[in-house]
Amino acid sequence: MYGFLGYFLLGCWRAGVDKSIYSHEYRTLIALMRQLREGAGLRQSDLADLLGRSQQFVSKYESGERRLDLVEIRAICQTLGLTLGEFVKRYEKSLAK
Repeated sequence: MYGFLGYFLLGCWRAGVDKSIYSHEYRTLIALMRQLREGAGLRQSDLADLLGRSQQFVSKYESGERRLDLVEIRAICQTLGLTLGEFVKRYEKSLAK
C-alpha cells in the first residue's frame, strides 16, 4: 500500500527521527557535502553550474537553510564522482567520529 519510501518515512516518524537542520546528523551531512565539494576543488558556483542550479542552491544547503532530498544528494554525489553508496559509507564514518 505505501511502497518502500512510504514505509521508510513511516518508520522514521515512528522511530522519532530528528529532522531538524540543527541535529548532529544533519550538521554532519552538510559538513561532509561541503568537504567533498572543496576536496574536488570546486567553488559553490562551479558545483552549481555543473548541477544546472544556482549558486544560491548550494549556499542554502551548505548553510543548513535548505534541506536536501535523496534525489538531490545523489545528483551532487554523481557530479562529484561518487556513488550514493560511497557517500553513505563516508557519512556513516563521519557520524562515528
